[in-house]
Amino acid sequence: MTRSKTIIVLALVAAASLVHHHGANAQSINAGDRANTPNRPFSSEAIAEFDRPWAVAFLPDGRMIVTEKYGKIFLVTQSGQKSAVANVPAVAAEGQNGLLDIAVAPDFATSSRIYFTYTEPGGEGSRLVLARATLSTSSGGVALADRTTIWQQAPAGGGGQPGGIIAFDPQGLHLFVTVGDRMQASSAQDPDQARGKVIRLNLDGSLPADNPNAAAGGVVAQTWTTGHRNPYGLAFAADGRLWLHEMGPRGGDEFNLIEASRNYGWPVVSNGDNYSGVPIPRHATRTDFAAPAVYWTPVIAPAGLAFYQGDLFPQWQGSALIGGLAVQSLVRLSFDPGGQPDEVERWDIGARIRDVAVAPDGAVWLLEDGGSAKLLRLTPQD
Repeated sequence: MTRSKTIIVLALVAAASLVHHHGANAQSINAGDRANTPNRPFSSEAIAEFDRPWAVAFLPDGRMIVTEKYGKIFLVTQSGQKSAVANVPAVAAEGQNGLLDIAVAPDFATSSRIYFTYTEPGGEGSRLVLARATLSTSSGGVALADRTTIWQQAPAGGGGQPGGIIAFDPQGLHLFVTVGDRMQASSAQDPDQARGKVIRLNLDGSLPADNPNAAAGGVVAQTWTTGHRNPYGLAFAADGRLWLHEMGPRGGDEFNLIEASRNYGWPVVSNGDNYSGVPIPRHATRTDFAAPAVYWTPVIAPAGLAFYQGDLFPQWQGSALIGGLAVQSLVRLSFDPGGQPDEVERWDIGARIRDVAVAPDGAVWLLEDGGSAKLLRLTPQD
């Protein structure tokens, strides 16, 4: 690391430690031991089935695009009719890696663009790639046209824990993408490695001039936050705040308020321990790192994040909905008047939940994990 980049990183850490961030420095809440909510306020209907799906996103007309980890994308109607999308790139699908998230461009109504992430095979090991393409529909079928890579992980290589979750800011001008540590924990604290970071870009993949360290170049210039482990949820709430959840090691799943230039501590601190049983210092020992607003020990293994806005479940308005892989549940977090979140309900779905999305009509859709995984539609009981 160059001396100039070292100075930048130290300055960021010092500045973060001097500023009070409500929700990030408030006392963390452990919601790991919460019990399942006995009564469901919704009915669940299986609409379609997939082989190891990873993500679901809604088009403005209510149709969905769904990814499968081994390299397939489908256009899906709300009645469950599936159309395979052509011209999907080759992916390195092994373990947690493969075809990952998919997101609809803010200007999809005029551009027909979608964005997606995947791990790309290569001689130096797989790398996380962010691509965009035009979703082209014709008499010949559905295909990705004008497909192009707009960002890629540097350096390449690593194991699982790729991250790859995409979110657009409320203005529709920038995109954020999570990058996991790729099972190389120390890289999350290396400013020159695109691992363990949240990256902020313009919609074409170029560098925003107002990024915290835009003048530094390289990964440092693209970085919004650092110190993340395995982030599989990223979304903006209605108030414009950006939230992320990530899987901890043995304990310590996190729900974090994401603020520019902050360091979230992995692997220096965690509210979980190493799988070997070796303890990790807790967040409370290092106030210079941002602590999670909510954490889970025991873990829920969070995957998928959506903030509810709709008419079908008015009691959920503004809530964060999270899929639980380990607990096979849908988890709801609400926010108190000061903006502090806490888990308030957890419904047993009976299957690992990989992703959560809210349809234009306000229905909630869940994507199960694994082979023969169902796409579920949740609507009110009454």
